[in-house]
Formats: sequence, structure tokens, C-alpha cells
Amino acid sequence: MCGIAGSINFKLSYQNINQNLFHRGPDEQNGFMVDNVDFYHLRLSILDIEGGKQPMHLNDRYTIIFNGEIYNHAEIRISLHLKGNSTSDTETILLLYQKYGIDLLQYLEGMFAFAIYDRQEKKLFIARDRAGKKPLYYFSDGEKIIFASELNCLKGLLPVQIETDHFYHYLRLGSFYGSLTPYKNVTELSAGHFLIIDCTTLHITKKCWWSINNFYLQTHRDSFEESLEKVDSYLNTAVKRRVESSDLEVGSFLSGGIDSGLTTAIASQYKSNIKTFTVSFDGEYDEAPLAKLVAKKYETNHTEIKISFDHLKNDLEKICCNYGEPFFDSSAIPSYYVSAAAKKYLTVILNGDGADELFGGYRRYVPFAKYDFFKSNIVIKNVAMLAKNLLSPGNNKKSGYNYFYRLLSLASKNSVEIYLSAGVDIMENYETNIRANGIDYLHTMRADFNTIAHTNISGLRKIMNMDFNTTLFSDLLVKMDIANMANSLEGRSPFLCKELLEYAPGMNDGYKIKGSTTKYLLRQLSKKYLPQELINQPKRGFEIPLKNWVEQELKEVVYDYLTSPGALSRQFIKHQFLDGLLNNTIKISAEKRAKILWTLLSMEIWYKKTYLQ
Repeated sequence: MCGIAGSINFKLSYQNINQNLFHRGPDEQNGFMVDNVDFYHLRLSILDIEGGKQPMHLNDRYTIIFNGEIYNHAEIRISLHLKGNSTSDTETILLLYQKYGIDLLQYLEGMFAFAIYDRQEKKLFIARDRAGKKPLYYFSDGEKIIFASELNCLKGLLPVQIETDHFYHYLRLGSFYGSLTPYKNVTELSAGHFLIIDCTTLHITKKCWWSINNFYLQTHRDSFEESLEKVDSYLNTAVKRRVESSDLEVGSFLSGGIDSGLTTAIASQYKSNIKTFTVSFDGEYDEAPLAKLVAKKYETNHTEIKISFDHLKNDLEKICCNYGEPFFDSSAIPSYYVSAAAKKYLTVILNGDGADELFGGYRRYVPFAKYDFFKSNIVIKNVAMLAKNLLSPGNNKKSGYNYFYRLLSLASKNSVEIYLSAGVDIMENYETNIRANGIDYLHTMRADFNTIAHTNISGLRKIMNMDFNTTLFSDLLVKMDIANMANSLEGRSPFLCKELLEYAPGMNDGYKIKGSTTKYLLRQLSKKYLPQELINQPKRGFEIPLKNWVEQELKEVVYDYLTSPGALSRQFIKHQFLDGLLNNTIKISAEKRAKILWTLLSMEIWYKKTYLQ
């Protein structure tokens, strides 16, 4: 796990890179410049500590900088008869590239963002992993190209300007859709994509080398027992690889849920007395007692991390600014705290990321398993709209009433608005208060949505496909990567292994949602590994008391930011609506109000503390 930066026709400031990316690679920093290409690498030493120095060269032709881990690289060397001078997975990538060119990607199982320069062809090859675990952003203006692991690094290297139209996506999604970023001429390389750049002309060819969409179009005919056995086998292989592919100790995050529970239980088979870490909250959010049951069963070296938000006011700006862009997900706060605490004990940690998106872990999936809301049905739409207008929004997001109200809301909508209402649900039903001036700012997302919505697959597969492409890619993986790496901690996600990414989408829908039971197959698998008390627990995650924060602890912070001179929010939100939110004079649920205000607060913190600094 590392940080990388590179450029064409631009001399990098290694000092500026260190200031912004040192946390990603505190162990070693090295640069290399040849022709008009400049590479810089910051290393967090985990595998082949002595022989894995980067930038790495092969035969005076190829040079690579690499961020990530290739968990099957030793297997690749054996099966493809590749011989090198080290045991580094970085060298394995170079050997594969020398032999197979861009086709090397199909062999890799892991998380990665890397750049390879071919001195003979004068071409740069940049690639990103299937799920987008490891980040990569690039700036291109026709005269120069600069790329880096984080947006803050790019901003530190050159002046950047805001791309106003992209902020409408943020207000609806809580993140920037797909390859969009807050800056002009800056693009995020999408998951499963690569670039080929002619370093003489600066011509960029972008191609998709892997897409989960293709696997949702497939349907396996495996019985439930066969699917259960395969998932068990794939998950065991993935966990084993992630435990053994490290020269440092590997631990595991352990919540009271089945995803991290399964990961920990399986990891314990390959490493005894593994270190586990649980977040402990005060009140209703505390899952520590459930996690302790797993720790006891597998005799892990368990640490309970008590999270207090007493210093939230002081830490808020620092945590938000780590992301380099406005970031809505409030669970970034506890994610940062638990990462900081875990780093005191080790450098590599397993997590359960991706299980919900692949196996049906969200409650909102249940209605889509019964009915395809993405199909146009004018009768249902009109009835739902009428019923919704007769009811008031719910105040308790966990209540059955609120669940029913949101169901009516999404059934009354069209196209991509259905997905937005079913998902993060930030500005939905209040989107007319966005000052868009007639701009169809969702046209890119709508086009991608329609491609999926019009395919001949179930409603459940459609929403899970969309979640993988949006929520997982732009929110959840970003959240954990930044929270981990801000503390020089590497997170590994067994559920995002190549085998599960390509198998789980094609499983029978009934193996994911059965009746009102979410993640059915994983719950059945849990019976083999976990205490009975965990198996039927609902999905929780890092649920934090956002409403209380906005109304109490951070009330003054929210008000000061959103009413300050030159507030960015005033450019995007109608003033009357914004003032009504702040003064709590609008008819809106407390949860919805808190969600919108938090979205705007995160944007203001980024604007004033990152962009204007």
C-alpha cells in the first residue's frame, strides 16, 4: 500500500507531494525522471520489505509505480513460469506486462492503481482494479498530464478551478458521480478502466477492461447448496491470500455484523490469536457485545475501541479535509477514529467491505426483490404519488412508517430519480430548491442508469448493479481508503476478490433476498462459523447520531459555516429554503433536515479549508 504521483511535460515538486501524500507512504520516498516523464513513489512497506523499492525498473525499458497489493502474485509466477529478482508483487506486474502487455490485468487478483512507462514506445499505461479499491486521479489540459493517488496532492502541485456543474451531483448523491471530480480538467479513473497515454502527443485512450454489469447479465443454475459451497470456498481463498500476503501482522475489524464476523472467523483458521478491533459506542449504536462473542469463540487478541465524539468539533475539519473533495458520508468520522486506534497495534487490517452490495445486505433491496420499480407503470406511479401527498414524512428513519413513506416516494418517481430516492435520499422531494437554472445535470448518470434499467434483468439486480457502480465506488470504498490511509493503515477486503465479484452477481436472487430476509446466503453460511446471536442481526454499520450532532453538538458550527460571507451553498441552494433549514421553519423530517445540512456543511468545510487555502 502506497501513494503514487506522476506527470508528463511537468516537473513534479517532490516536497509538495510529501506534504500531501506522506501518510500513504511514510517508510520510503523515491523519485525517477526519464524523457518527459516524472514518477514519485511513497511506500508503506508490507510485502518484500527489502526488495520492493519503487519506482521499479525492468530491462531498462519498463518503469512502474504501484499502489496496492496483488494477492495471487506468487501463484501467477508459478503458473505462468515468471522468474524475477525479488518476491515483490510489483515485479510480478512488470514481468506480466513484459509478457502479455495490457492483457496482464485479467490475471491480477487484488487492489491496485499503477502506472508503467515504456521507454521504447514512449507510452504510459495506467490501470485501476475491478472495484476501484485504490484511487487514481489525473489532470489533463492538452499541454501536460499529472496523476496522483489523492486530489489533495494534485491541488498541491498545480492551480485548479472548481467545476461548478459537478456539484449538483454531489448535492443529490453525496459524492461525485463516476469519474467526476470538483475540479476542472481533473478526472477520476473509473474502476476497471485503464489509460494508454502517448507521451509525445499526450493523446489519451481510455478503455474499460472489466465491468460488473456483464456479470449481472449472467445467471448461474447452481443450487443453493452449490452456491453456498462456492461462496464459502471463494471467501476462504480470499481471506487466506490476504492474511498470508504480508510480511507484517494482519488483523481484522470486527463489528457485530456477519460480514466482519465471517472474515474474522475464517482468518482465525489461518492465523491463531489474530488481533481484532471493535468500535464501542455509547447507547443504541454499541455492537461491541456481539463482536465480543466472535472474539471469544475464536480466541482472538481482542481490543474494544471506545469512541467518544467529545472532540468532534476540533477534529471535524481535519477529518473532512482528508478527502480532498466534499464528502457527505458522516460515518467517515467513526471510520477515522477506529483506523487511528487500530494503527497503534498494526498496519494491515481486514474488513467486510462489499458484502452488502454483492449479497443483498440493505433493507431497501427487499421491495426490489418483489417488484421492479424501474419499469414504467403509470398506474402505480399515480397511485403512489397520490398516497404520498396525503401522508407526512416520517421522523424516525428506522420506523416501518418511514420505510413505507420512502417506498411510496420512489414508486412515484421516474428514471434515475427512483434510484436516488431508494438510495442516499438527500435532496429527494426537495430537489426543486437546487438552483440548477435549467441545467440537466443528471444526464450522464441518467444515461448509465437507463442502460441498466432497460436490460432484461430483475429489479433487484438493477439496484445492486447501480449501488456497486455508485455507492460502493464513490462513497464506501473512498471512505475507508482515506480513513485508513490517513493513518497509514492498509485495509483489505476479501469480499471484493475477483472470484466473488464475478460469481455473486449471477446467483439466484432468492439466495440474496428471501422474503424479508436480507443477505440470506451469507446468513446461512454464518451458521457454520458464527454464534447464533449474530446471524439474524439487521444491517447497521457505523450508524452515528447525525440528527443530534446537527441539532446540538455542531449546531453553531453548521450555522456559522452556512451563513458565512461567500458561502458556497448560496450558489447552489435557494436562499429561502436554506434559511428555513437553518431556522427549522420548514416542514421536513428531522432526519432529512440533518442529512441536507450535513451535506452542505461538508461542502463548506472543503471549500473554505481545502480549496481556498
